[in-house]
Amino acid sequence: MMTKQDIYNKLVHTLPKECVLLDESLSKYTYTHTGGNADLFVTPTSYEETQTVIRFAREHNVPVTLLGNGSNLIVRDGGIRGIVLSLVKLTDITVTDTTITAQSGAAIIDVSRMALHHTLTGLEFACGIPGSVGGALFMNAGAYGGEVADVLASVIVLTEDGELLNLKREELELEYRNSSIATNKYIALEATFKLAPGEHEVIKAKMDELTFLRESKQPLEYPSCGSVFKRPPGYFAGKLIQDSGLQGKIIGGAQVSTKHAGFIVNINNATAKDYTTLIKFVQDTVKEKFGVDLETEVKIIGEE
Repeated sequence: MMTKQDIYNKLVHTLPKECVLLDESLSKYTYTHTGGNADLFVTPTSYEETQTVIRFAREHNVPVTLLGNGSNLIVRDGGIRGIVLSLVKLTDITVTDTTITAQSGAAIIDVSRMALHHTLTGLEFACGIPGSVGGALFMNAGAYGGEVADVLASVIVLTEDGELLNLKREELELEYRNSSIATNKYIALEATFKLAPGEHEVIKAKMDELTFLRESKQPLEYPSCGSVFKRPPGYFAGKLIQDSGLQGKIIGGAQVSTKHAGFIVNINNATAKDYTTLIKFVQDTVKEKFGVDLETEVKIIGEE
């Protein structure tokens, strides 16, 4: 069994040294500002380097955890063993006619702004989604009546064996907050979006409206993991939580937001344990009062 120092020593021979960090705190990379250390935190600068990491991990039986931009994620306080792979250095966005191709480390907000700049319509809904392109693909992110599935044309992914695949939208089994990228444990490297010509002022007005709605309704003044729960059929998670009398409920440094009950915010140096304990409390209370199971939309990973 290789130690983390052994893994580090081997990886710095194949990747730039600044791309491999040992015992890196993951609280720096999550929107909640919580999370323990990664044994190795690796940030490749190309698809080839990403393949190298995946093939190395496969050959040496080292676990790999993919980290997006940490916007809809809780990393437990015990951190993550093995390699944490972050594609934050893969951020290129290019436009050709009515298509936009973006690497997975780019912010989906930046892609929507690029669409506006080129007077292309279809990505307005994404102007307030804080995630990366890769994260948006992974969970078929959506907001305000739109979702990635509506405009996605194709993706380039990396399999667990380190093989590159170019997949069309139809092959991705896109559904509410899920995709075959997630179920097959693919690593998304690049997405191509098919948009339509529009009018700059109309696109901008829509984006301004959605940005106002987001800023007025969501607790952006505190660290949070975004919307914690999926929308249960026939209900709204936030209203169920509010009607359960849980708005403002605090455990440790985590609080059910007083601005939007579907969010849990870090108001006082919360730990991941504070977050997960409060999530469980909310789920149990809503189940008891309304008989509804709240399923988490936020991803919870790592060791206790």
